[in-house]
Amino acid sequence: MSDTAPDAPGDAPDAAAEPTAQPARSLRRSLASVLLTFELIIIFLAALVIWGLSREDGGPFGLPTWVPLAAGGVLILLTLATIALLRFEWAYVLGWALQVLILAAGLLNPAMYLIGAIFGGMWAYCMIVGARIDRARAAEAAPGTEPGKEPA
Repeated sequence: MSDTAPDAPGDAPDAAAEPTAQPARSLRRSLASVLLTFELIIIFLAALVIWGLSREDGGPFGLPTWVPLAAGGVLILLTLATIALLRFEWAYVLGWALQVLILAAGLLNPAMYLIGAIFGGMWAYCMIVGARIDRARAAEAAPGTEPGKEPA
């Protein structure tokens, strides 16, 4: 026997039972979060490499040997915060700043110039193409417009 009584004919339908249409997640946001997640791995490994290479002859630029690990930890926390804040438009600017910091890590290990350039290029591509696709989706979803045609 069920604990709930059947709805009386005059009762309003349960609001929780009605499916609510959620807006589609932005493709730009999805691409940014995937790319930044992969960059977390790269930042972690790069910090270990820079730390490992600096143990023999002191830190880069005469810094203590723990500095690459601390800087890598700060970059990892900043990247995690950026992923969490991608719902805000200003977080994408923070993502650009992260790309610059990763590229600047080439001062500590020249291989990071290549890594920074690759990820910076992928970030730029994801931001440009993701925004373009999001605009196209929004135009399609707008009432009174025909798919594939721009409004006059």
